[in-house]
Amino acid sequence: MSNPVAVFDLTIDPRTLSKSEVTTIRTAMAIGGVVAVILGVMILVWPGATLNVIAVLFGLYFLVGGIARIVRGIAMAGGSAGVRVLNILLGVLLLVAGIVAIRNPIGSLAVLGMVIGISWLIEGVAALVETASDSSRWFGILFAVISIVAGIVVLLSPVDSLGVLVVVGGVFLIVSGLVQLVMSFTLGRGAQSTVTD
Repeated sequence: MSNPVAVFDLTIDPRTLSKSEVTTIRTAMAIGGVVAVILGVMILVWPGATLNVIAVLFGLYFLVGGIARIVRGIAMAGGSAGVRVLNILLGVLLLVAGIVAIRNPIGSLAVLGMVIGISWLIEGVAALVETASDSSRWFGILFAVISIVAGIVVLLSPVDSLGVLVVVGGVFLIVSGLVQLVMSFTLGRGAQSTVTD
């Protein structure tokens, strides 16, 4: 008889995943991290960027992040149903946030700030509950905390100027991207898989 608690286990245990599943998850994390760093740098070094450009860059980040989450959810056949559903749902939410940011770049700065802040909060909470049970755990927790703090800062700060959103957003993208890259290299390292490919 199966353990009903395991279905709702939201942590990622690399020991229960095949090598190809771990590789797919690591690749998705690495792609998300690289895109975040590149877009974060672009946002910070492009001081004259308009709201349209910033919205499109954040939209691209959310689209890539959403696709990466969906791929992780689908690829984790050895993971619990809970973590798979969490990744797919978060991926869909990030895709919606990306589409909103890209389709409505002329929308007000407050709307863009809310979309970004809420997306980061949700992503942070999801990252916190799904932290891996291996050496990448602390990087997952760090990513979650950074995402939650950035989401709260963007939501609570009076975003009266593009400058505040640019600095907070650009720095978050760079730092979170670097943390995702480290997670992509550490996930599954040293864990002995109980699953064969």
